[in-house]
Amino acid sequence: MPLKEYKKKRDFGATPEPGPEAKDTAGRDYVIQKHQATNLHFDLRLEDEGVLKSWAVTKEPPVEPGVKRLAVHVEDHPYSYKDFEGEIPEGQYGAGTVEIWDKGTYRALLEGEPDATTAEAIERGALKFELDGERLKGRYVLYHFDKNGKNWFFFKMKS
Repeated sequence: MPLKEYKKKRDFGATPEPGPEAKDTAGRDYVIQKHQATNLHFDLRLEDEGVLKSWAVTKEPPVEPGVKRLAVHVEDHPYSYKDFEGEIPEGQYGAGTVEIWDKGTYRALLEGEPDATTAEAIERGALKFELDGERLKGRYVLYHFDKNGKNWFFFKMKS
């Protein structure tokens, strides 16, 4: 069931976060949210199959090639989370301030696999994509480097 993990971690009577509904239509939006929780991090979210595929990036996203960031793969989020800004209350999962840092659209670069989905590339452990956002523009890569698939590198490709 989509968004099962998302729903399990939250009390929607206590948090202002959106409920766990998937979107019906396909799109290619992305958002990066600055999240001041226990530790400051940036949540990268890519729309695919009606949800936002999500990673917690440990430092500000790279704007120059050659800079790698650790990105920890986390549970999918509902599409409506792309517009979420606010305060997650103390005692709730992810407590802290969430603000939109960047947003726009992306295009998956699935060479030789025109019918592949972003989710399939993620499952294989490597996704190349092009961002067209307010802050970030250009080609990026998410590449997992551990056996459980949670830890990924996030970096900008050379032009």
